[in-house]
Amino acid sequence: MRIWTALVVGVALASLGGALSAQTGPAPAAAPPLQRQGPPPTAELGDGPWELQSQEAKLHVEVVTKGLDHPWGMAFLPDGSILVTERPGRLRVIRNGVLDPTPIAGLPAIYAPGIAGLTDIVLDPNFASNRLIYLAYSKAAPDTPAGTSPAQTDATLAVMRAKWDGGSTLTEVEDIFIADAWYGKPPLPPKCCGQGPASGSFGGRLAIGPDGKLYVTSGDRNFGERVQDPSNHFGKILRLNLDGSAPADNPFVGRAGYKPEIWTIGHRNQLGLTFDAPTGRLWESEFGPRGGDEVNLITKGGNYGWIDVTQGHHYNGEPAKGIRGVTGMTDPVWAFPPSGNPGNIAIYRGSAFGPWQGDLLLANMSRPSSLLRMVISSDGHVIGMERMLENLGQRFRDVRVAPDGSVYLLTDETAGAILRITPGS
Repeated sequence: MRIWTALVVGVALASLGGALSAQTGPAPAAAPPLQRQGPPPTAELGDGPWELQSQEAKLHVEVVTKGLDHPWGMAFLPDGSILVTERPGRLRVIRNGVLDPTPIAGLPAIYAPGIAGLTDIVLDPNFASNRLIYLAYSKAAPDTPAGTSPAQTDATLAVMRAKWDGGSTLTEVEDIFIADAWYGKPPLPPKCCGQGPASGSFGGRLAIGPDGKLYVTSGDRNFGERVQDPSNHFGKILRLNLDGSAPADNPFVGRAGYKPEIWTIGHRNQLGLTFDAPTGRLWESEFGPRGGDEVNLITKGGNYGWIDVTQGHHYNGEPAKGIRGVTGMTDPVWAFPPSGNPGNIAIYRGSAFGPWQGDLLLANMSRPSSLLRMVISSDGHVIGMERMLENLGQRFRDVRVAPDGSVYLLTDETAGAILRITPGS
């Protein structure tokens, strides 16, 4: 029996009273005051290891490697090695816990101003035999002259496929999908709501579904007015065949005015995406405006509301058209007050932490940052929450459950690192 579920969840939920009211109560009357721009300086990560006590387990946290620059995504290989993307545009490999000092060659040109760049990576379901990998990245317009300022060109999200034989370079590199979300070249159209620069909100998270399809998050590029238009890929989750084509059973195939790759509509900047294998559920996390960050349960053909519906505050104080309970729109499972800054997510199904079975782990980039553990009910609601690792002072971008049940974290820092969590003594 889960004692914490019986005893501490009530305490946790009581302490989250303000958060819970954000799910069901009236919206605040006024936007909170603007905060300072950009994250505060990060304390240097120590060498560890650290022994920590969480609500249901003792944790042993160790540094796998340092020396990474804003690591974004990772994939575990059959031989125990790890492939890691760095947002500025590098692919790295860690073998036996040692980071190869030389990046893997063969990547195309990566558009990487602001928070654009090389994002996620997944292995082909048959990687052991075909050695294929898929990577998401930001791509400048192909007709951009050399030397052009990134602020003077259009860009979009792309997904590449490549073969990696374990050596120093990728081969057979090709774009299998380029989003119809080109944007960024001046003059830019007028926008509402105090939205940010065109170099942000690319999405770029990948997941292979139990159906063998490739799911891709395509962000709104801080141009939310385009999101509810189904004739483009702004603010959508996409479902692709492994060659980049649209599956015939996608929800909008054959419908006039709809992109056939669309799985869901109405997203802002989706930085987390994961399947829970036993249930088949697809979970997603995304940035909203101030106070509107979300965790969503994704269903085929759903509309998640952005830019018309949000539980957050637009940056210029302009009110949203709707908050929750809007006909035709799907509300989030969880909305963070005042802000969650969610990175990637994982559903824990490993063997190392028995009490965490079925819990959702979320890499958090707020200050102080933490690894969030959300207790999920059988019907998909958040019934408890715990913040872990706040004392490390790092922004966490990605979380993954390794084949042995340990938990891996990427720190979203210029002096980035990979951490591994195992049961403590």
